This record gives sequence, structure tokens and C-alpha cells, in this order.
Amino acid sequence: MSLSVGRAKLVQGLKELTVRWERARAHWDDAMADDIEKTVIDPLEPRVRATVSAMEKMNETLARAKRECGPE
Repeated sequence: MSLSVGRAKLVQGLKELTVRWERARAHWDDAMADDIEKTVIDPLEPRVRATVSAMEKMNETLARAKRECGPE
């Protein structure tokens, strides 16, 4: 799997999780839901953003290395 495919899957997965979590929260409003949101859901977005940024930088580095090293 290429970095760009992995990045796209990661971003799509977060979007899908967000939608499903919002649906669940519409019917689930107690201390356990609050705890899951605080400890699991909320920390994911900044972590995914940081991971996506790192993947983009890695992809740029790999592309530059391929250009500089030429075809095999």
C-alpha cells in the first residue's frame, strides 16, 4: 500500500468514525459516553492530523529520493 493510499484510508476512517460517533451520541448521553469522547474520540483528530502531515512529508522525501537516484 502506498503512503497516499494509507493517508486516504486514515482520513476516511476518521470521517466515518466521527459520523458514527455523532449518531451514537444522539442516543447515548451519560458519564461513560462522556469519558469515551474525552479519552478516545477527542484525541484522535489531532493525532490523525499529525500522522497525515508526517505521511505527506515522508511521501515528499521518497519522491525526491526517487528523482535524485534515478530509475534502477
